[in-house]
Amino acid sequence: MADIPTFGRYAEIPYDEMTPEQKEGYHSLMETRGRLPGPNKIYVHNPKLVKVMGPLGAYFRTGYSLSEREREIAVVITNAHFHSAYPTNAHERAGKAAGLPADKVEAMLAGLPTSFDDEREQVVYEMAIALANARWVPRGLYDRAVKALDHVGITDVITLMGHYSSVSMTLAFYDVPAGATGMAR
Repeated sequence: MADIPTFGRYAEIPYDEMTPEQKEGYHSLMETRGRLPGPNKIYVHNPKLVKVMGPLGAYFRTGYSLSEREREIAVVITNAHFHSAYPTNAHERAGKAAGLPADKVEAMLAGLPTSFDDEREQVVYEMAIALANARWVPRGLYDRAVKALDHVGITDVITLMGHYSSVSMTLAFYDVPAGATGMAR
């Protein structure tokens, strides 16, 4: 069964076929996430990676410096940049559920300009656009980001985008379609 794709092109490993290290990684993910969503279905194949990615993903769920709206701005822009169907679809819904206006979420997905009345949200948007498109961060944006987010918020945005770059590329490589469920766990 392990050779039949269950999540895009990826053939998930049934629990009873996992190595002891993979089972340990699986349990670690279940403890930090309560479920095995998205790329974690794939990461579990690499138990050393799971020990890093599980806690990093969990960090961006609670107790960090960004609001859900700010988080979704950075994530929507990152996912759209990589044209990865599964996370783009998931975070289009999550962005709207977090209260971002539908027209703004759709503009970000389409690569169209938009703006936000909230200073922090605007700074996150501008940072994400500049970084996702490998553009120079001008001094004015840097200064606004330091003022609005401080260095904790700035590093949270950057690391969140790095994390979701990995998520998007993983799911794009394995051609995971929007709404894929994978194996029942």
